Amino acid sequence: MKDVLRLASYSRRYWALLALSVILMAVMGAMTAARALLIKVAIRVLNPSAPSIPEKLFSVPLSHHDVYLEDFFPPRIHNIFTIFAITVIAVFLVRGICDYLGDYLTNFVGLSAITDLRNEVFDKLLGHGAGFFAATSTGQLMSSVMSDIERVQTACSDMLADVLRQSFSAIGLLAVMLGVDWRLALFSLALFPFVLLPTAKLGRRIRRSSRRTQDAVGELNQVLQESISGQQVVKAFGAEQYESRRFSTAASRLLKTNMRKVLIQGIPSPFIELTGAVTFVGLLWFGRAEIKAKVLKPEDFAAFLAAMLFLYEPLKRLTNLYSIFQQAMGASEKVFAYLDQPEEIIARKGARELQAFRQSVVYDHVGFRYPTATGLQIDDVSLEIRAGEIVALVGSSGAGKTTLVGLLPRFLDVVAGSVRVDGFDVRDLTLESLRNQISLVAQETFLFNDTVSNNIAYGHEKFDQSRVVESARAAHAHEFIEEMPQGYKTVIGDRGVKLSGGQRQRLAIARALYRNTPILILDEATSHLDTESEMLVQKALGNLMTGRTVVVIAHRISTIRRADKIVVMDQGRIAETGTHDELMTQGGIYHRLHELQNLDWTDA
Repeated sequence: MKDVLRLASYSRRYWALLALSVILMAVMGAMTAARALLIKVAIRVLNPSAPSIPEKLFSVPLSHHDVYLEDFFPPRIHNIFTIFAITVIAVFLVRGICDYLGDYLTNFVGLSAITDLRNEVFDKLLGHGAGFFAATSTGQLMSSVMSDIERVQTACSDMLADVLRQSFSAIGLLAVMLGVDWRLALFSLALFPFVLLPTAKLGRRIRRSSRRTQDAVGELNQVLQESISGQQVVKAFGAEQYESRRFSTAASRLLKTNMRKVLIQGIPSPFIELTGAVTFVGLLWFGRAEIKAKVLKPEDFAAFLAAMLFLYEPLKRLTNLYSIFQQAMGASEKVFAYLDQPEEIIARKGARELQAFRQSVVYDHVGFRYPTATGLQIDDVSLEIRAGEIVALVGSSGAGKTTLVGLLPRFLDVVAGSVRVDGFDVRDLTLESLRNQISLVAQETFLFNDTVSNNIAYGHEKFDQSRVVESARAAHAHEFIEEMPQGYKTVIGDRGVKLSGGQRQRLAIARALYRNTPILILDEATSHLDTESEMLVQKALGNLMTGRTVVVIAHRISTIRRADKIVVMDQGRIAETGTHDELMTQGGIYHRLHELQNLDWTDA
C-alpha cells in the first residue's frame, strides 16, 4: 500500500485532469448500464401489440420515484420506436465520446506522472558518486530506468484508464441488477467471493515473480551491453559463440521466469469461467420460477440477464488487471529502492558558492577507503598545490594517483582529513560551484554520439561557434575536423568511434579549452598514443596548461619533466616530492621508474 500511495503522489500535479477523467468514465459507466436497461424497451418495440404506456426504466432509491424513458423527451415525441432509436444512438454516442476523452486524459495523467518519475530516477542516478556505479552493473541500471519504469507506466496509464472504465461499468451494471431485483442480484453475486479470495492471495506471488522477471531482464541487458561495448574484444578473442551462449542462457532464465509468471497469472481465469457458468444456470432456474410466480416480468428479467452478462466482462478484466497491477508494483519496488538509496556525495547544509579559484588546493592528512576494500587506498596524504602550479603525480599502477585526484572534484569523498580549495573544505562548497572550477582530460576519452561542435561545447545548450573553432585550433584539432564530411557538424559516432585515438584526445582537450576553468586535471592523457599523435597532443596540452593550475597523472616520466612539483606515490602514500632534478639525485622510486623507462629493450 505504501508503494501505491507513493506512486499516486506523482499524479498530484494533475489532479484536476484526473478528476475530470473520473467524471467522464463515470458517465461512460452510466451509459453502459443504460444499454442493459434498453433491453426492456427493445422487447416492447419488437411487440407491436404491447399497450401504449410509459416505459419505466428504474426507481430512485429511498425516494422510490419512478423514472420513465419518456421523461427525457418532449411530449410531441411519443412514438416508442422513435424514442428508442434516438435513445440508443444518444447512449452509444455519449458512451463512446466519454470513453475516448476519459481514456485520453487518464493516459495523459499517467504518462506525465511516469515521465516525472523517470526524470527523478535519472537525476538521482546522476547525483550518485563513483562508488555507486562501481557497485551497480550498467545493465541493471538500464533495466530499472527503462524496463521497470515501463511496467509501472503500464499500470499508471493504460491500466488506470481500463480500471476506471471497468469499475464504473461494473458499478452501473450492479445498480441495474439491484434495481430490477435485489434478490436475484444477491444470488448472482453469491459465488463472487470464491473468485476474489484466491486472486488476492495470488497477488503476492505474482509480485515476487515480477521482481524475478525484472532481475532476469537486467541480467540480459548486462550481457547485451557488454557484448556491444566490447565488440572489438569479442571479435579479437573469437568469443562470438561464447557470448551467444551467455545471452542464450540469460534469455532462457528470462523465459522461465516469464512462464512462471504467466502460469500464476492465468490461475483465476478458470475460476471465473466456472463461477459464471454456475451462476448463469442457477439464475435461469431462479428467474424462471420468479416469472412463473408473476413476481418478475420477462422483460425485467431480460434486462437483468443482459446486465449480468455485461458485468461478466468487467469483472474478468478487473481480475486480470489486478495481476498486471501486482507486476507493476513488483517493478516499482526496485525503482523506489534506487530512489531511496542515499547519495554518497552531497553538499553540507548551508554550503557556499565558490566564486573563483585564486589561492591553493590543500590535501590535509587525507584518508580514503573504497566501501568493499580492506585497508586505506589513500593513507594520511598531505599536499599543497598553489594556483598556477603544474603538479605531477607518478607511481606504479594501483598507487592511488587517480583516487587522490578524484577527491578534488568530489567524485569520491574522504574518510579522514579534508581537501580544501582556497581554504574551504570541498564538502562545504556546492558541487556545481566546485566543479565549475575544474576541467578533466582523462585517459579513456568519452565522446558523445553527436556533432563535433556539440562535443567541444558539451554542457552548453547555447554556444559560440567561433569560440568552438578557436578551442579546436588551440587543441590542434581544426585541421582534421575541416577534412571531415560535414566539418564541425559531423556526427562522430558512439564514443567517437569514427575518430582515431589521437583525434579523440585532441577533441577532449578542445572541450577543456572551451570550458576554460582555472583548474585542470590530466589523467594519463597521452599514455595510449603513438609518437606522432602524442607530439600533437603534447602541443595541445601545452596550450591548455598555460595560465592554469594543473594536476597531471602520468606513467611516462618524459611528459612531466617541466612540472613545478612531482609527487611520487606508493601504496596510497606520498613517498617522494620534488622537481625532476631533485628526485633524480635522491636515487629513490622516481629514479628507478625513470631508469626502467629508459632501458634499451633491444639489448635486453
